[in-house]
Amino acid sequence: MDLVTGSSTALITPFKNGKLDEQTFAALITRQINNGINAVCPVGTTGESATLTHDEHKRCIEIAVEVCKGTATKVLAGAGSNATHEAIEIAKHAQSAGVDAIFSVSPYYNKPSQEGLYQHYKAIAESVSELPFMLYNVPGRTGVDISADTTIRLFDDVANIYGIKEATGSLERTVELLSRRPELKVFSGDDAIDYPILANGGAGITSVTANLMPDLKSELVRLALAGDFAGAKAINDKLYPLNSVMFCEANPIPVKAAMYIAGLTETLEYRLPLLAPSLENMKKIEEVMKNYDIKGL
Repeated sequence: MDLVTGSSTALITPFKNGKLDEQTFAALITRQINNGINAVCPVGTTGESATLTHDEHKRCIEIAVEVCKGTATKVLAGAGSNATHEAIEIAKHAQSAGVDAIFSVSPYYNKPSQEGLYQHYKAIAESVSELPFMLYNVPGRTGVDISADTTIRLFDDVANIYGIKEATGSLERTVELLSRRPELKVFSGDDAIDYPILANGGAGITSVTANLMPDLKSELVRLALAGDFAGAKAINDKLYPLNSVMFCEANPIPVKAAMYIAGLTETLEYRLPLLAPSLENMKKIEEVMKNYDIKGL
């Protein structure tokens, strides 16, 4: 089983006139490939998956596979839902579309027990048993935390579960997981702490900021995984102001605004209940962006 590790980007989903902007989405993925990103992650939290139709969700995955075909960039596709049967349906579609691996956000709103989380993930992963499968833990968005014990139980019991995207913001959680299961592939899901997670043995990142700066994010990971921690830290430090302002409002509000300001998208559209940033935050984003060389399409 060929595992997906290294640098990955939590892709935004561009809209035009209320619909999925397929042409821009494909162009954004090509830009990621050209700037050295190891994998793209369509339809995660940053991709506004919670407000996409199932057909749109599936189409985003198909486009990512089409664009990445024949390149070195893999597709780590989002297949999450708060209904297990829906997540299984999306995962099976992703498998048939030809993705390289799947990540699945923990069920939001339901607040399942740890046993419920275990059964949820076991069912989804076993439905696509030939694909590498990654858990995605972001309790600040979902209201539930996949505990270290549950993560390790799933890793031990389900053959294709190989890693977890940790977006708890907790370095201690990564330390605990890797101290107990060094072979578990832990991805940083928080841009500001990419370097410390990689320095502690993390296997990669899934980045929001990489939508804007795929060149620097891919280089940060390359250096860290090669053991050049000073070089990786220097990039992480350089990116800190940008990483910070990308979360001045709920993700993906700021990053989509930044992509529009940079000329990477023609329109600035969200799906309700998300709206564009406040004027004050828009100015903050513009000011911070002036300090970076953002590569065009």
